[in-house]
Parts: sequence; structure tokens; C-alpha cells
Amino acid sequence: MPGADSGDVQEKQLTADTEKEKNLLPGRRNHAGKLTLPEKKVQEAICVLLVELCERFTFFGIVCNMILFCTVRLGYRNYQAAIVNMCFVGTSMLTPVLAGWLAECLVGRIKLVCVCMFLHFLGTALLPIVAFPFEDIYIDKRHILLHTLTKKEQKMVFYFALLTASLGIGGIRAIVCPLSAYNLENCGPKELLSFFNWFYWLINLNSAVVFVSISYIQQSVARNLGFLLPFVSVLMAMITIHMVRGKMIYKPKTDSSLLTTFGVIGSALKTCCVRYRYFSGDVSSWLDHAKEYHGGQYSETQVESTKSLARLFPFFAFQILYRTCIMQIPSGYYLQTMNSNLNFSGFVLPIAAMNVISIVPLLILVPILECINSYLFSSKGSGHPPTMYIVAGQLCAALSVMVAGFSEIHRKHFPQVEQTLSEEVLLVSSMPCFHLAPQYILLGVAEALVTPSCSLLSFWLVPERIRGISMHFLTLFNGAGCFMGAFFVQTAHTGTQGNWFPHLLHEGKLERFFFFLASLMMVNALGFWTVAHRYSNLNQEYTSEFRGSLSEEKEVFLKHDKVIEHYGSVLDHSPILSPMEAT
Repeated sequence: MPGADSGDVQEKQLTADTEKEKNLLPGRRNHAGKLTLPEKKVQEAICVLLVELCERFTFFGIVCNMILFCTVRLGYRNYQAAIVNMCFVGTSMLTPVLAGWLAECLVGRIKLVCVCMFLHFLGTALLPIVAFPFEDIYIDKRHILLHTLTKKEQKMVFYFALLTASLGIGGIRAIVCPLSAYNLENCGPKELLSFFNWFYWLINLNSAVVFVSISYIQQSVARNLGFLLPFVSVLMAMITIHMVRGKMIYKPKTDSSLLTTFGVIGSALKTCCVRYRYFSGDVSSWLDHAKEYHGGQYSETQVESTKSLARLFPFFAFQILYRTCIMQIPSGYYLQTMNSNLNFSGFVLPIAAMNVISIVPLLILVPILECINSYLFSSKGSGHPPTMYIVAGQLCAALSVMVAGFSEIHRKHFPQVEQTLSEEVLLVSSMPCFHLAPQYILLGVAEALVTPSCSLLSFWLVPERIRGISMHFLTLFNGAGCFMGAFFVQTAHTGTQGNWFPHLLHEGKLERFFFFLASLMMVNALGFWTVAHRYSNLNQEYTSEFRGSLSEEKEVFLKHDKVIEHYGSVLDHSPILSPMEAT
């Protein structure tokens, strides 16, 4: 029968289409005995988590005691060691953006991840060359001379190792562990805030374990063996990447890129300058000059997406100084702890283990904030604006730095005692290091309030096609905060001839540096509070604003069309023009 035949044909076509979709699904194989799609997804998730765990382990293992290593082993001054540490952290924040661009535009994801894994391996393998106390040894009655590096060569190898390790970290974060791999496109504000809360909770839980274990190994058991742990961790990461063989590496959408965003801004500035000089501008935003029908080179969709991203630039800028305050944990706060009494009932507490005090409040607050957010979103529909959390967190950061200044004054009132760190005898204050706990706790509270909320706003307040770009810009500004901290330290040391950031803390005025930074942070928090209303409404869809701008552009088009038609009619009916001129 014709009807039955057509039904069989449709059924066969439907079956063929279904099989084709199955073949297109990532991780699905047709061979018998292979993993099913859910099992493959679970394996992918486990591999990503393992790689991320190894990467965080290596990163915190390097940062953990870098200041102690630079001051004791390399002979750096305190301000120089702090600058090196902050620059390494800042570079590790910026390299994922560079790696993401290279993967999309030039090299390709698979090739670049192999290069980054090699760079990461090279960096972590070179660090023990600088760290180990090389001595002459004998192997099979043969004399082996290991210690052949001068102090200058040690520093060169050290810097090269840090650079290659930071480049490798950037590639792993951008390609193997991108945020887009978690499929957050269909989540609402409540789900996104919950995700970011638990995401950063897991990261900080990992860092707490790393700070406790590696810092103790580096300082007490075998002071340089800790640099071998990043080496072992990267081996685990390489094994994980080898297991996936490139088939589980997430490939995000390439709807937009950083080059497009910067191109829109550059084209708008160029066209805007030309029009300002020769023509009158009749556009609602200066970025509209980048549109094709305004003399630019980019489509309307690209320009409107960039306009929504440009609205977040003030928001990003207010996070720079906050990140500078957070960077006091591995710099200024670390030096305070290093120059305090670390003996606790006969046990020498590792310096970097004090960082755990700043992590504990975050681990406690995140479940509490999760319960509060669930109640507020269910009762009011949108809950409290995340900007309230950001303002409160920035005020906590300002208060933390201020407390650090008073703690420094309090620390210098205690008599000095001798303390051995890495086989070096140092004169430190007899004040117990636990007196510094309040400033660490306040920064931990600030991180619990600020970081998840910043990620939520950066992700939610832009169109879906450029959410990855928005998160890149947040990372760029956070990295700028690290370099801003290094700039402040250098300026404070140079401008005060070492008084505000001294090498011997009991002879200087480090508290003045903290008070200066706290005053800047207070002004920054108040400044953000004045513009916070722009980013408070999570129910406002960017699509309505986008459509509104489209209607405005259509009206402009209609006006231009009417002007052109009127001008043409004048040309056709003007008696002044000659036939030659009319043609």
C-alpha cells in the first residue's frame, strides 16, 4: 500500500537520522563493548577534574614558599621577592587568555595542549635545579660535580622555569579545563551563583590541602623536596591527557573572539575620530561607528555584543584594586608571618600554612550563603543583588588590610628572638603568628562574597555568544590587579627609600603601606557602590536592549532613506542644473 510504504520510508529515515546523531555525539562509539554515552561523560568529567586537581596542585606548590626561597636562597630583598611572586601569579592569570586565542586562531587545540604540557613539565623540572643544595657526590667511585651554577645562572634558570611553568598553566586552564566545558548556557542566575559558589569552594579546598602539605615538606622535612611535587603532579596530568588522546578535550563555540572585540573597539575609535573631524555624529553610542552602515567593518550583531560587554568595563576596573588586596596574602601578610614567632608547642608552623586560615572562612561561608541564596531566590524571585555581596566583600578587604597595619604596629612591640628557617637564623618578633589570624579571616570572607558574584555578573550580563570573552576580560583585570600590587610595592619601596616596604620589618614602617592600601580600597568600594545599580537587575535581559538598539538603527535607516529620496527628487526637479550635471 502506498501509505504503508511511505510510513516505512519515514521510519527508516528517522532511524538513519537518529543513528547519524549518535555518531556525531562526542565520546560515542559504534563498536560493541565500548563505553556508552553516560559512561563516557562520567569519564570525561573525571579526567577534567583530575587534570584541574594536578594543575592547581602544581600552581600552589610553586607559589607556596616562593618568598622564603627568594630571600633565603637567592638573597633577594623582601620587596623583590614579593614582586616576583605577584608577577608569577599575574602571568599565570593572563596566559589562559593568550592560550585560548592561540588555540582558536593559530595553532589548534590539540597541538597547543601538547606544547603547553611540555612547557609545564619543563618549568617544574627546572625548579629543582635551582632549589636543591647541590653538593659533590660519588657514584661507582666516580666523582660527580653537580654544583656548577653561579648565583646569576641560578636566577636565570629560576626565571625561565617560572615563565615556562606559567605558560603551561595557561594552556591547561584554557584548553583542558575551560569554564565552558561545564555547559552553563541554560542556567539561570540562581543556578549560576550556586555553581560558582561550589566551584570556588572545591578550588579552595584543594589549595588548603596543598598549602598544609607542601609548605611543611618544603620548610621542615626536606625544604626543597616540595619543588619535586609539582613535577610529580604534572606527570599525573600528562598521564590523564594521554588517556583522553585528544578525544575528550572540550571544543567551545567560536562565535566570537577577543580579536573581534578589540577590532570593534578599534574600528569604532577610528571611524569616530574621522566623523568627529569631518561629519556630525548621530549615533546613540560611539561603538556604533564600527557598524558597516556607519563606515565601520563589523556587523550589527558583533557591535551590539561588544556594547553589552563594554558596559562591564567599569565593573571590571573596580576589581583591580580588590585583587591587589588579595595578593597581600602571598606578599605582605607572608612577610609578617615570616617575621613572627612560628613555634607552636615545640612544632615549627610552616609559613604558608597560615593561608589556610584565610581559606577556612570561605569553606564555612559557602554552604551558609548557598542556603541564604536558595531562600531569597525562592521567596523574592531574584534574591539580593550580587553587587551587595561585592560591596560587602570589598569593605572586608579594606578592613583586613587596615587590621594588618595595626597588627604590624602590635608585632613590633614584642622583643626579638632567633628563629631558624631553611637553615638560616633570622631575628623575628616573639609575637605568636596566630595574632595575625584576623586579617587572614577577613580576606577569606571577602573572597567568599566577591569572587562567585563577580563571575556570575560577568557571565550573565552579556549575550551568550560572548560569555567566554567576558570571563576572559574578568581574568585580564584580575591579572592586572596582581601587577598593580607589584607596582605599588616597587613604588612604595623606591619612593620611601625602603621605609614603607623594608627588608628588616622591625626597622621600617610596613604598616604605612597597609594603611595607604586600605584607604585606596575603601575609596574603591565606595566608588563601586555608586555604580552598582547598573549591574543589580538580573531579570533584565540583554535581548530587550539589543532589540531596542535594532529598532533605533532601523529608524536611523528610514530617516537616511527619506533624506536620500528627498535629495534625489530635488535633483530631478531642479531647474538650475544643466542636463549634463543632472546625469
